[in-house]
This record gives sequence, C-alpha cells and structure tokens, in this order.
Amino acid sequence: MEQSFERWIGHKEQSAYLEIPFRMPEGVEAVTVSYAVRVEGEGKATIDLGIRDTERVRGWSGGARRTFTIGLERATPGYLPGALSPGEWAVLHNAYEVPAQGCVVTVTIRFQLAAPRWLKGDLHMHSVHSDGTYTLEENANLMEELGCDFLAMTDHNASSQNVAYPRQTNVVMIPGMEFTTNFGHSNFLGVADPLDDFRVSSMDDVHRRIRTARERGAKIVLNHPHCDHCPWLWDFDVDFDWVEIWNGPWREASLATLQWWHEQLVAGRRLTAVGGSDTHRPHPYVRHAWPTTWVYSDTKTVTGILGGIERGGVVISYAPEGPFATLRAGGYGIGAVVPGGAADELVLDASGLKAGDVLKLIGNRGTVAERRIDRDGTFALSHRLEASDTFYRAEVWRHFAEVDRTLLAAVTNAIYFEAAAAAARGGGQSHA
Repeated sequence: MEQSFERWIGHKEQSAYLEIPFRMPEGVEAVTVSYAVRVEGEGKATIDLGIRDTERVRGWSGGARRTFTIGLERATPGYLPGALSPGEWAVLHNAYEVPAQGCVVTVTIRFQLAAPRWLKGDLHMHSVHSDGTYTLEENANLMEELGCDFLAMTDHNASSQNVAYPRQTNVVMIPGMEFTTNFGHSNFLGVADPLDDFRVSSMDDVHRRIRTARERGAKIVLNHPHCDHCPWLWDFDVDFDWVEIWNGPWREASLATLQWWHEQLVAGRRLTAVGGSDTHRPHPYVRHAWPTTWVYSDTKTVTGILGGIERGGVVISYAPEGPFATLRAGGYGIGAVVPGGAADELVLDASGLKAGDVLKLIGNRGTVAERRIDRDGTFALSHRLEASDTFYRAEVWRHFAEVDRTLLAAVTNAIYFEAAAAAARGGGQSHA
C-alpha cells in the first residue's frame, strides 16, 4: 500500500514544526517514509524530517535523511522500532529554511502489510562468543548474502551474543543459547538470558534448568539427540518443544533421529522437527544454512518465526536454494490438524527438484507414494485420504556426486488428520 501527499510551505512558516497526518492501517509490518522538496525559482529550502505515532514522536532525522523505515523489530537509525498501532500518525517537518516564494514537500508513505509467507534461515550456529571463529557481524552478513531471513546464535552456555547482535541487518536475529552439558545439548530460543547457571550433575538439575528457561519464555529444542559425539544421554522424558532432526551435513546420526521422530509421529505425538547447521568455523560441508529451516511465518520477526515453528509450519532443505515441498489438504497446510471430514485428498507440491531425485510421501502406514523425478523443476502428486490416516509428511532424496552418496535433500513436517475414522462412519463435522 502507498499514499502520497503534497504540502506547500510558505515563507511565513519558516521555523515552524508542521505535521502531515496519515492513517496507519491495520496489520502493518513496516512503514517507509520518503520525501522530496521542490523550490520554484531562487532560494534554498531545508525541511527536516521525523514521525510521530498515536502517542509519541517515534523518530527524527532532521535534514540528514530523505527516507526511513520503521519495523516491528528494527528501524533506521534515529527511529524506534516497535508496534505499528493503527490510528492517526503524522509525518513531522521542521521548516528550518524556506525561500521567499515557498516550497512544495512531497511525502510518500509505503506500508508493508503483514502476510503469511515462507521465511528461511538457520536455527543453530556459533560465534566468537563461544567456540566459533565468526563474529556476529560475519554470521549476519553471510546469511544475508545467502538470501536468508533469520538466524539463531546459539553459543554454548553463553548469552552475551544476544546483547551484542548487529542492529543494521535485514536478517532477524533470534536470541539463543545452546544449553551444553556433558550428556546432551539443547537449544533455548527466543529469550536473551534463559539461564543464570548452566551447570548440571543430575537429571533433576536438567529438569530445573529447562524449567527456568521455560519460565523465562524460551522455546526448547532437543539438539542432535543421536549424534556420534554428543548425543542426548539424559532421559528423553524432558520438557521440550521441538527436535533437531538435521544437524549439519546429512549423516547416519541424522537418519537415526529422523527414524526416531517418525516413530513419535506414528505413536500420535505431534512433534515439530527443525534443522540447524551448527556452524562454528569455515568448513567445506559444515556451512551456514546447511541445512536451511523454512518457516511459514506471519511476520518477519522473532515472534512471528517462533510462532510459525510452534504451529508446525516447517520444511527443512539441505541448502537455501532448496529443494522445497509443501502439503495441503483442503484449506490446511503443513503443521495443521485437519478436522475429520474436512478433506478427502492430500496434495504434495515440490519445487527445485533435479532429475533423478526421489520424492516420497510418508504417513502412519509407511511410504504410500514414491516417484523418481525425470526432469528438473516442479512436481505434484495427489493422494486419496483414508480413514486410518493420522499424518503425512514428505521427503526428497538426491544423489550428490561430490560425495557419491544419496542423501536427504528436503523433508517436511507433518500435516495431521483428526478423527478421520469417526468422520468415515458419519461422525465428522464439515469445515468451511
């Protein structure tokens, strides 16, 4: 959305503060204001720039800038990020210098409306704040160069990185910490300081640390639980939200976690799977966003991204360029619970495929469809739902010549089906 305004400023208004009112719509994720000054004839015009919201001045750049942006979590220097509450706002001007014949100010306001979309990033990496060699700025710049939208800096038992994040980056910096013990690792995401003390010596200690992080608002990820070097050896009966099924390049340990996660789904647990590169330093195969976690998010913010993961809208690909796959049944997508009787067909759409890729559709009854792709591009298949179906997910497998192995290239989270058997017997409800 865009609005434009013109305001003639007469010489007698010199030194006055002026307002150009506008209405902030509902559901704005970012607002960008730009302006130009036109003088007809001789003389010079100096018109300063700022903005107020419904309650206060939100920023001022004087004559230093011709444009600025305010978003929910970041803004142009001189301006405050935060809520973009609907109501009457105003662009502010200081008519510092106005020529005798006056001048015309043209203001353009662009509104970026919040809308659900797929964002991609990396939920597990390290920096110089623990045992990594990359600075925070280097990590952010590398992710931005890859076209990624977010990263989580999960330094080992450290939170200092969360208060040192670079501000001027288009990459959303998710606060994180890798709770690192001698018998397993777990990521705490979403809060800057999840723990006062990471040290543990018993299962009771682990429960207490996780409880503290939970109380402070962290999301808990069980990291690489079947890793050869640092598996989860504590009790699996801990309070966690999501599981990291893909850590760094695809390995046998990741396959073990993939199988474990599938068993959880078959048992009826609706558990979201995520991935993370676990990047520490330059390496030919352990690289930023290898793998890439895609999240269906309402906004490009920490809250939006973590909320998307919480809803299960997650796909993992081996790299930022894909491949990528989605599932839908009726009006429902990945992570959703489809009410009984609301859909009779599942559609799998995949993109970024290479000839030779193998696309699999997998549910609680095992693999129900498998296709070898004969050309690069996209592919779609549909599958008739049965009353006994409780979930479906998809995988893409690819042969990588560099290592002469067939490896997982993408995996979706599940779409779930509720009371399908009851619906088949006539006990379901229709859903619009």
